[in-house]
Amino acid sequence: MSFEKKIIATDKAPAAVGTYSQGVFHNGVFYFSGQIGLDAKTGEMAPTFDGQLENVMKNIDGLLQSQDLTRANIIKTTVFLTDLAQFGKVNEAYTKFFQAPYPARSTIQVAALPKGGVVEIEVIAAK
Repeated sequence: MSFEKKIIATDKAPAAVGTYSQGVFHNGVFYFSGQIGLDAKTGEMAPTFDGQLENVMKNIDGLLQSQDLTRANIIKTTVFLTDLAQFGKVNEAYTKFFQAPYPARSTIQVAALPKGGVVEIEVIAAK
């Protein structure tokens, strides 16, 4: 039995800003790279936390849609924040973005994110 993986590439989310894939599919599981607050059409970073968080969620939707998935397919998220004081805003966004039962989640404060971002979210989804 050979190891097989499918690389995910779509214009429904920003292109990778480094040496990584937008996502990888393996054994029924989708591993999507972290999304930052870039506008998928312009490539520009939103200037505010709220704007970046909104773009992150839109970018996640784009990745999911590219694989005929919905938010209900998400089983785990990892949230990276440059300021953990924004945790409440993330929780508020989750109530609009997800419905119960919510996916598993980890949240981590980091020193910095690519392109000066203040929030990044990666997701794992399954069919």
